[in-house]
Amino acid sequence: MDMTRRGNYDSGEDFVLEYGELRFTFNERDFAERCEQAALKLGFVGGRLEDHELEDLVNLAVNGEIQDPASALGEHVNDCWPELVGPSDRSLVHWLRRLVFRSAWLDQRVKEGELDVRFDADAQTFAYVQPERDGEPVELAPEPSWGRVAYSRR
Repeated sequence: MDMTRRGNYDSGEDFVLEYGELRFTFNERDFAERCEQAALKLGFVGGRLEDHELEDLVNLAVNGEIQDPASALGEHVNDCWPELVGPSDRSLVHWLRRLVFRSAWLDQRVKEGELDVRFDADAQTFAYVQPERDGEPVELAPEPSWGRVAYSRR
């Protein structure tokens, strides 16, 4: 039995996500970029966000709501709230946090040598692979889409 203790992801002390014994800490830029990438992956946004939009998205991920929107994105979240909230495993906030955590977890596994990253030129995507299993790709659980209530600039 492998008793190796995995390390915790750390890029700063501005934001903290904990799950079980894992404690991941993020600097502001890293956390914001991961939130933006999570929103893109979920189909909630269609492209890069402006600073004030990103501020609202980070606020949503951290606080679970946006009380004082700084942008049209924040207003959109509040207008669509009944469609974005739901049982914890189906809410936008849950999935934003989950994808931020998952991305840091995967990056930490790469840093520790448990995973490698490979580029698939045909698909134009990156994939995580397991070097100890002859480069077998890591299959990630699929995430839901929020495309039906996606934010777009007016």
